[in-house]
Amino acid sequence: MRRNRLGSSAVEVTELSFGAAAIGNLFTAVEPEQAAAAVAAAWDEGVRYFDTAPHYGLGLSERRLGEALRDRPRDAYVLSTKVGRVLDPLPADATGRGGDGLCEGFAVPATHRRRWDFSADGVRRSIEDSLERLGLDRIDIAYLHDPDDHAETAFHEAYPELEKLRAQGVVGAIGAGMNQTAMLTRFLRDTDVDVVLCAGRYTLLDQSALNGLLPEAAARGRSVVVGGVFNSGLLADPRPGATYDYTAAPLSLLDRALRIKAVTEGHGVPLRAAALHYPLAHPAVAGVLVGTRSPDEVRDAAALLRREIPDELWDELRAEGLLTENGH
Repeated sequence: MRRNRLGSSAVEVTELSFGAAAIGNLFTAVEPEQAAAAVAAAWDEGVRYFDTAPHYGLGLSERRLGEALRDRPRDAYVLSTKVGRVLDPLPADATGRGGDGLCEGFAVPATHRRRWDFSADGVRRSIEDSLERLGLDRIDIAYLHDPDDHAETAFHEAYPELEKLRAQGVVGAIGAGMNQTAMLTRFLRDTDVDVVLCAGRYTLLDQSALNGLLPEAAARGRSVVVGGVFNSGLLADPRPGATYDYTAAPLSLLDRALRIKAVTEGHGVPLRAAALHYPLAHPAVAGVLVGTRSPDEVRDAAALLRREIPDELWDELRAEGLLTENGH
């Protein structure tokens, strides 16, 4: 599987990365054996970039990922985690009062409380806690996680601390991960990040990253990892009731997804394959991140990436007004 370097750093990622939110019990529980088997399947398919975060299952994702990679050669893979939410243990008599954690999207016991913290101390504590949960001595990529409502603290405290950790070799590359483009573009313009993780904003249904983020990254020699290529479901299986960005898809978007599907299938290409390939054609995009919870889902994503996509497919999408003219 092809690898791409992140900006001017020494870190290289495979074009397909393993998003480990699902094995942190995103929405529904995943058995430990299935989580381990999913990571093993990714390894067998040539995936060498794994992404996690403390937020995912109150640390469960980090613990499971660290355990699954424990016997793999450390220099053979890249691992990213995130900072911005620290996990505070709840008192024993309060544990479980928060239910199963689904208010935060994860089916886990409420043993900890997530607390936003983009201070320098919070960043260092978050990294130290992540290293302990992962069982590692270094992190390859550290992202600021969803700093939307904490911009000034993120830029003036959290980011400088990540710079220090990079200089100390605790992390190899630094960046920010968000579901929007404006602040990520500011990170590219105003800081020395190596990479940004952009979720859902460079897909077959939403090319808004072309309006600033991707040109900025290309001009400055920085990298973008694209997540949310299926826009949370609509581009995987467009049908009534499908979700777009985790809410019910508007009928106008459902119609557009169905029109795109008709074009891709007319060229013998599954919609999911086109959705996965689309971001990778941009020179600033280093890889796509796909959340998977089972070996079958991992093998399916890898098979989709291996498919050949004819240029005529993209030409027809543009001709039908389903892609912006400069979008591929």
